[in-house]
Amino acid sequence: MLERMILQYLKNDLEIPVFMEEQKEKHKRYVLLEKTGSSLEDHICSATIVIQSYAESMYEAAALNEEVKRRMLYGFIKIPEISKVKLNTDYNFTDTTRKQYRYQAVYDITYQEGIRYGQ
Repeated sequence: MLERMILQYLKNDLEIPVFMEEQKEKHKRYVLLEKTGSSLEDHICSATIVIQSYAESMYEAAALNEEVKRRMLYGFIKIPEISKVKLNTDYNFTDTTRKQYRYQAVYDITYQEGIRYGQ
């Protein structure tokens, strides 16, 4: 499952918490990831993954977003089952309701069926 693969990769590579859903325990800095879509054609899988970087200031959220982008674009692509990682877009996505600074990056990822990571 691609989401688990990204989750394990980022948990191993970043020094901050990485989750797939909001936690009851509050963290000053953390990363949240979500798959927003996927497709399968001729045994080639693709998915759209959103990664949100939360921090205590806009600058720190932007810096964390840049760190995640480096990890995703230059490290994650080295995993053999991953064929392509493309940054679709990234932008300030501050949560004004909860007054939390965050940036959001959207990735298009092409990968092999049946990938396993950390199992």
